[in-house]
Amino acid sequence: MFLSVFDTFKVGVGPSSSHTIGPMVAAARFLDHLRAQPFEVAGVQASLHGSLAFTGVGHATDRAVILGLAGMRADDYDAAKAEAELARIETEHTVQPDGLGALMFHPKDDLIFDYGPALPGHANGMILRGTDRQGDVITQVTYYSIGGGFVLTEAELAAGKDSDTGAPVPFPFHTAQEMLDMADMSGKSIAEMKRTNELSRMPGADLDRGLARIWEVMNNCITRGLETEGILPGGLHVRRRAKGIYDALQAERGMNLTAPHTINDFMSTYAMAVNEENAAGGQVVTAPTNGAAGVIPATIRYWLDHVPGATMARVPEFLLTAAAIGGLIKYNASISGAECGCQAEVGSAAAMAAAGLAAVLGGTPEQIENAAEIALEHHLGMTCDPVKGLVQVPCIERNGLGAIKAVSAASLALRGDGVHLVSLDVAIETMRQTGVDMSEKYKETALGGLAVNVPNC
Repeated sequence: MFLSVFDTFKVGVGPSSSHTIGPMVAAARFLDHLRAQPFEVAGVQASLHGSLAFTGVGHATDRAVILGLAGMRADDYDAAKAEAELARIETEHTVQPDGLGALMFHPKDDLIFDYGPALPGHANGMILRGTDRQGDVITQVTYYSIGGGFVLTEAELAAGKDSDTGAPVPFPFHTAQEMLDMADMSGKSIAEMKRTNELSRMPGADLDRGLARIWEVMNNCITRGLETEGILPGGLHVRRRAKGIYDALQAERGMNLTAPHTINDFMSTYAMAVNEENAAGGQVVTAPTNGAAGVIPATIRYWLDHVPGATMARVPEFLLTAAAIGGLIKYNASISGAECGCQAEVGSAAAMAAAGLAAVLGGTPEQIENAAEIALEHHLGMTCDPVKGLVQVPCIERNGLGAIKAVSAASLALRGDGVHLVSLDVAIETMRQTGVDMSEKYKETALGGLAVNVPNC
């Protein structure tokens, strides 16, 4: 099993990897599909199903689909250009992707939120259609946004394409136990095995440059969040808090009366800064999703800023270790809130962050696996119940607590020798089973939990 570190960590735009980045990716793929057709297409239509419909407006899925059909991409998103293009489309009722000319598209009529039963393949389903000049459908493709910005067509999902189909890698671990066995036999760390796998697919310079870029975007996102005030969009009137808390923490530094637990406030603030940026539609990195994008950057920033001996040179080791754990979770369970609740998003992110931190603090493979297991185990059963369908409440604070749990999990694991009762494989399988059993109203539909008990208008 191989999932590249750059599939796990993707530069994109907020507020949601499954509801924003995924639909933009699907739209780009559909445009390629249209370009390959032997006939002329005059217009496009889209319908959103399941969670994409129920929380699509709050997650900016409508904007993502429209901009995607216009040819814009999440990895090079320009906010000013996007706003200008949305305004033009609203007036002229056309999208103009490269190589296809002007295609008829009226957002009010041609983008449908279908609140009926979800499509059979996944809770995040969408159908994109091409029409002739009379408005009749002449081609259509069903896409599923399966979490973390990953997208599969209906045919790909049925064929089991949600896995690597490339050449074999040197360390093809499918489970945590296989990972530990390979580490023991090879004498390599988890990060070294992951790096070796990556180098079988790309040059070392590209890998190093890409990892540096991932951390640069993560860290820049923290910085923007710590410098920005105001009210987040969406109608809940949620106030950005990261800057105010961070400024207060900085002012208190050096005071003898500062309590030791104040370090938790730093971790929470770093994570909240990222997720406030995400909620505002800013540039973030899926880690492994947008909804959980703050946990890993916050844990790295905590390590760099507050732990003696931390060095930027080891950030790639952190990211590679975290990506190895994320790949196991995605392969054996899910990273999608619409599929397994927030345990699959913040829970997965905390497990990845705990593993990465344990690695750079000198942990053995067994201690790293233990750290990931502790963090995931103590997120089991966490629901995804965003108020008004926005990635704000409880998502922003939840990332802060996820970072704190990740650090605590790594610390506990490093106090032991790696021997423990519940394995990471068991925790992952338990998360999958819990997600299957969880009521749909607690899986990113905004139909249960806080989403219905908190006034949102």
